[in-house]
Amino acid sequence: MYTVGKLARQYGLSRSTLLYYDRIGLLKPSHHTKGDYRHYSEEDAARLRSICAFRQAGVSLKDIARILNSQEETELGHVLENRLEELREEMDSLRHQQKLVAGLLGRPELLDENRESMDRKTWSSLLASAGFSEADMRRWHMDFERMAPEKHEQFLRFLRIPKRERSMIRAWAADS
Repeated sequence: MYTVGKLARQYGLSRSTLLYYDRIGLLKPSHHTKGDYRHYSEEDAARLRSICAFRQAGVSLKDIARILNSQEETELGHVLENRLEELREEMDSLRHQQKLVAGLLGRPELLDENRESMDRKTWSSLLASAGFSEADMRRWHMDFERMAPEKHEQFLRFLRIPKRERSMIRAWAADS
C-alpha cells in the first residue's frame, strides 16, 4: 500500500496532482482509512504508471481516462493516432516558424535544408519534373488508393498532408 505522498514521490509528481486525479476520477485510491487517508494498491500504482506514460506523450487527461476506462481495444489506437496527427501538425507549424525567424534574421543559412524531409510541394515538383500532368498525378493517387489504401494513407502522412486533406484526396481517389 502507498500513501498519497509516497506514491507521488515514486512517480515524481506532487501530492496535489494525485489529489486532482482522484477528484476528476482518473486515479481513485483503493482504500480510505479513518481520517480520510488515501491508500493506493499496486494496481493503482500500475494505473498511475500508465497515466504518466500517456502524459509524457502529451495525451490529455480526458483522453487518458477514455483509454483506461474503455472496454474496446481500438480506443488506445484511435487516441494515439490522433495525438500523432497533432504532433505532425505542431512540427509543421514549428518548421514554418523556424523558416520565418531565419528569414526575419536575414540568415537562411541557419536552416539546415538537407534535414528537410519530403513534403507535398517537393513531391509534386518531382512528379512534374518527370513529366506528370495534374491528370497523371490524380490517376497515380487513384491507382495507389485502389491497390494499397493503407500504404496510400501512410504515404500521404509522410508528405505531412493534414488529415482533412488526406481524407479528401482518398475520397476522390476511391470514387474515381
